[in-house]
Amino acid sequence: MTRRALGHFTTVFEALPIDDDTLGRMRIDKTIEGDLIGTGRAEMLSVGTPIDGSAGYVALDRITGTLHGRAGSFVLQHYGLMDRGAATLICQVVPDSGTDELTGLTGTFRIDNDSEEHRYTFDYDITVR
Repeated sequence: MTRRALGHFTTVFEALPIDDDTLGRMRIDKTIEGDLIGTGRAEMLSVGTPIDGSAGYVALDRITGTLHGRAGSFVLQHYGLMDRGAATLICQVVPDSGTDELTGLTGTFRIDNDSEEHRYTFDYDITVR
């Protein structure tokens, strides 16, 4: 049965070195609150283009905390595109990345950053395989 977790998170960005003038590389630390309580650490690669509103990024994001009372960690994979202002963002749990009480976790993590804070909606299942 699919469950839904809601909440918000804050981020701190740190630029990391990269040997390519067209790419950006960042470390992102998250503090997460709501139905998921914990921290996240991500590494992101991004690229902008000469066209305003066009860019892309990918990231891997290790989340550690408690989800509706279940403790453990898991990894989210992010895929984001901006196509002349039209946004696409896919953020999903990496299969079999859940640990401890989050073993068997699958799901989609939607991010809404239209306001001053990042809000999330996390639709997930935990299945024993």
